[in-house]
Amino acid sequence: MEVLNEYGQILLILAIIFGVFMAWGVGANDVANAMGTSVGSGAITLRQAIVIAMIFEFAGAYLAGGEVTATIRKGIIDPLALQGTPEYLVYGMLSALLAAGTWLLIASMLGWPVSTTHSIVGAIVGFAAVAISVDAVNWTKVSTIVASWVVSPLLAGTISFFLFRSVQKLILDTENPFVNAKRYIPYYMFAVGFMIAMVTLIKGLKHVFKDMGFALSYPEMFLVAALCGILSALVGTYFMRRAERNMVENSQDRYANVEGVFAVLMVFTACAMAFAHGSNDVANAVGPMAAAVSTIKSGAITAKSAMPSWVLLVGGIGIVVGLATYGYKVMGTIGKKITELTPSRGFAAELGASCTVVLASGIGLPISTTHTLVGAVLGVGLARGIAAINLRIVGNIFTSWIITLPAGAILSITFFYTFKAVFS
Repeated sequence: MEVLNEYGQILLILAIIFGVFMAWGVGANDVANAMGTSVGSGAITLRQAIVIAMIFEFAGAYLAGGEVTATIRKGIIDPLALQGTPEYLVYGMLSALLAAGTWLLIASMLGWPVSTTHSIVGAIVGFAAVAISVDAVNWTKVSTIVASWVVSPLLAGTISFFLFRSVQKLILDTENPFVNAKRYIPYYMFAVGFMIAMVTLIKGLKHVFKDMGFALSYPEMFLVAALCGILSALVGTYFMRRAERNMVENSQDRYANVEGVFAVLMVFTACAMAFAHGSNDVANAVGPMAAAVSTIKSGAITAKSAMPSWVLLVGGIGIVVGLATYGYKVMGTIGKKITELTPSRGFAAELGASCTVVLASGIGLPISTTHTLVGAVLGVGLARGIAAINLRIVGNIFTSWIITLPAGAILSITFFYTFKAVFS
């Protein structure tokens, strides 16, 4: 307590700086991989992706990320175990933010798409093991996170594989792709509208509804999403009937007109995923920051920490700056290096990832948005044969996933002892 009274102002400034650093890492790594499919397929340019992400990630983070946030991300430890030494919790949160941010910086420089959630969880596990005890860590929770290394990419890959195979069979591998596109794309638009609505309701607007005093059940969400899907299909049918084939493009590439339609669909899926991601994953940066700020100001530890609006603002700005300054590295890996993407392939990957998020949320499976999207891209690549996948890049990505938890833990332990030595 005396430490917090003496060094409170310095620790508060460090919490904000490290929180921004971690949010920057989320933007540079996590947001980039969400936009990578759209950029890599040529559906949108890098500049357009940055603008879309700036708007929708920030909106998601600031408008829908404000639920009262658990002090310790994902319930990895019980913060009340540090009731007698609140300064240790502050050191731990600072260490976790700095460690996770450092690992995300390294991964982004190397172009590795890693999980920001796993980064912060590994960092929290590291500091908790040395600040309290190894037994204080909720290893059951940790094991479910490890299980997501397999669950997320496998589920997303399977869904995306069959989605793209359906696109191949119904549209691309037919004698007249454009005519079949006009026939079948409204059904895909229904799926897009439905999944966009479900992802936004589950991951994006959940906190907003809670703040307004009501919550939608899954059947109610399903009904709203189905109506959005039907509306999307009707709009799609109208425009597809009016669509005329561009004969100049068609003479050079028989798929050009079809891919152009899928490119438009990808813009909608990219916007929805950005909003949902911003609302969900901003907590990786602002959750520990809010815990540190609350403890410094009150001098006591609480199980929950109120989320001041300025903390969300800081997190949203950090995410946007991260994407704009360094996001191109991971975008390149996801969009170009794993497998060659076109708008139809990218569409199948993004829709497959959205389906996985909805399914996993509905049945309580732990998932990582990063692992989900990588798995979806792999599934699309496998639909064209194993030769279509760059196995060396995939091996590097899988290795980086395994390293993430221990890397976050080791860095966090190092920083924790440093802060303890400096301030205590």
